[in-house]
Amino acid sequence: MDRVLADDLPALHSLVNGMKRDLDAVTTALSTPWSSGQVEGQVTRIKLLKRMGYGRANLDLLRRRILLGP
Repeated sequence: MDRVLADDLPALHSLVNGMKRDLDAVTTALSTPWSSGQVEGQVTRIKLLKRMGYGRANLDLLRRRILLGP
């Protein structure tokens, strides 16, 4: 991070400053074996189902598709 701040790259300076502000979270995210990939996949699937039924379906149908779908 110090080498990036020493260079003349303002876009990377912003990234490094953000990482330094929340260094504990960055360190934890990179050192733990857990991932939120499964949750993110389910959220993406639900958003897709919601977009597919936009303007045509009501909340009951969306709920059934989410709970009973693959």
